[in-house]
Amino acid sequence: MNNDAHRSAPTSSPWPVVVRAAAALAAAMGVGRFAFTPILPLMQAQAGMSAGLGACLATVNYLGYLAGALLGIAAPAVVRSASALRGSLLALVASLALMPVLTGAPAWSALRLVAGAASALIFVIAVSAALSQLRAHAQHFAGWVFGGVGAGIALSGLLVLVERAVGTWQEAWWTCAGLTALLAAIAWRLPPEQSAEAATAGATGPRTHWWFVPLLASYTLEGVGYIIAGTFLVAAIERSAPGALGAGAWVLVGLAALPSCAAWAWLSRHWSRPALLLAALVIQALGIALPAVFPGVAPSLTSAVLFGATFMGISTITLAIGRHLRVPRAVAMLTAGYSAGQILGPVLSAPLLHGGYDQVLVLASALVLAAGIAAAAVRVRFPHRSGTTPRPSRT
Repeated sequence: MNNDAHRSAPTSSPWPVVVRAAAALAAAMGVGRFAFTPILPLMQAQAGMSAGLGACLATVNYLGYLAGALLGIAAPAVVRSASALRGSLLALVASLALMPVLTGAPAWSALRLVAGAASALIFVIAVSAALSQLRAHAQHFAGWVFGGVGAGIALSGLLVLVERAVGTWQEAWWTCAGLTALLAAIAWRLPPEQSAEAATAGATGPRTHWWFVPLLASYTLEGVGYIIAGTFLVAAIERSAPGALGAGAWVLVGLAALPSCAAWAWLSRHWSRPALLLAALVIQALGIALPAVFPGVAPSLTSAVLFGATFMGISTITLAIGRHLRVPRAVAMLTAGYSAGQILGPVLSAPLLHGGYDQVLVLASALVLAAGIAAAAVRVRFPHRSGTTPRPSRT
């Protein structure tokens, strides 16, 4: 851990940046991307959507996400643009509100494509802004920023749960669009990262690409495994548990994710980030496999908690390692790898859906374990202090 940040006196309160960036991530990820998960069973029941079409829409959304992330790599100025952030927030709200209006597979695909691209741009801009502007503050502040994703998941999951009891799938989308608009208003004045130099200010010594390669491989594999679980976990739980437990489990995922990022950030004060990344991936893999191996209510709820407690923590740790390694545009490149993995996830899972969700969850668990193997390579002589000679990792 870098103690210099704790010795330096922060010049202003970090909370405005934390709240605005967390709201941006809640809108982009918690609602814009993940509201589709609890709404999917509702659309299957009321709109006749097949599991195959659900997987197709997920893939299209991830294609848009990849396009947005690649734009962040190709045009770094976009990542530092307030106009790009605000335009993406507006596009995201519109894409959600129009889901019940422009119906059918082609229209839904176009809207989910726009939502994916907007989500990626919001994510990259907000994370880059937060990590740069909170550098002089305690690490848990950045953790609370990522916790915004959990808050968005919990809020959208609660709203969808209510709609499932008294409303329709159309009303569920409109409710989520309204929530996104509210979060966008909070995030509207988030100041983006000011300059390209800010991301690598104070960098000394050689670039540490040796560790970045397995880090990117790990995060890409995590993208494949986690998105399979994130897309089908609710439906899988509903197959083995009564009532609306599936949507309730998704709320539990969000509630577990909300404080988890700050908790992982706090743990990084005592253990190395690469060691924590490996631990989080192993825990997540076990949690994803639980409903497939042990059907029932208790394993399903435990799976939801373990998944929620790790999936954003993994992002928090990975992106922090990427910036620590001082690789230019690390956040955008890691996000692109993550989104490429998410495109592959539904493609790999689609042939297994005819046999139910157990095989799909086992596949997701195996891929996350593979991500853990790649993360283990990051630990080898990891340079805990930037610009210094690498030393062995300590747990």
